[in-house]
Amino acid sequence: MPISKICIYGAGALGGALAAKLASGLGAGATVSVVARGDHLEAIRRHGLKLFEADAAQPLEVRIAATDDPAELGPQDLVITGLKGHQLSPAAEGIAKLLKQGTRVVMVLNGIPWWYFHRDAQSRYAERQLEELDPGGRLWRLIGPERVIGCVAYQGAEVTKPGEVTLSNKGRFILGEPSGEISPDLEAIASLLSRSDVTVATTPLIRDEIWNKLMGNAAFNPISALTRAQMNDLMADPALASMVGKVMNEVRAVGEALGTRFAVNVEQRLEQSRAIGPVRTSMLQDLLSGKALEVVPLVGMVVSLGRLASVPTPVSETILALVTQLDKENRRAAA
Repeated sequence: MPISKICIYGAGALGGALAAKLASGLGAGATVSVVARGDHLEAIRRHGLKLFEADAAQPLEVRIAATDDPAELGPQDLVITGLKGHQLSPAAEGIAKLLKQGTRVVMVLNGIPWWYFHRDAQSRYAERQLEELDPGGRLWRLIGPERVIGCVAYQGAEVTKPGEVTLSNKGRFILGEPSGEISPDLEAIASLLSRSDVTVATTPLIRDEIWNKLMGNAAFNPISALTRAQMNDLMADPALASMVGKVMNEVRAVGEALGTRFAVNVEQRLEQSRAIGPVRTSMLQDLLSGKALEVVPLVGMVVSLGRLASVPTPVSETILALVTQLDKENRRAAA
């Protein structure tokens, strides 16, 4: 898979970090561009993109082509989306303008992705489409699940001001084909990221990785938004830590009903979480910025897939009702 033209669609926190690393690491070996919007886009156009990495003495600064109109960029060899799950469907037509025969699309997503059941051999629901994540099947039709490479990111990142992204840790990215194959495309993309100082691994079990991360995201993101608490404060409060554990148990039960194997149990995951410092979750960041919250991929799908698999999720249902209303009120106040 020759890769000479790369576009990051959605150059916010994670997307911006990957764009800066690719542009710096590949140099003249590839053309890297971004699709962004608003003040962030204008800052990148005027001053370039600046990445503050954890423990780095100096920021990484790159000049990079940036636009809010993907048609200006033309077909790409590789597209990496940095959009959240609820932002993807409205962007389907824009992403489609970047595609040609053979273009692969790496989707960096939290929660359950729209393509989840494509070539799924772990459950009995292969090729089932998820209307909640892909209304009207726009993503399935315009992009196609066959182009997708799944990506699970363990990288704390935040847009600290327009044109600047700050990373809170070294981070790592896990890539996998929905089919479970370790394909030549997958290996080529992983190699490209590795050459750009991105810690990356490949897996034949990307769905297991999705659920392992969702165990934390489905609990910490909505509870932090509802309470406005950082991670360390959530785990220091016995009542909130207990609620986190209950959500994790529900996520584990739903995932296992769909064929997932979890790397750690809930008690181990809670113990790991106690070591996390004063970090604001992505949902809390969005809440404080007046942005729409990533409710459906992180919380709604736990409830929805629980119903599909006949697994009760009472705590997640309660949190879903609360955070859905919070999202509505937050967007109304920001309008």
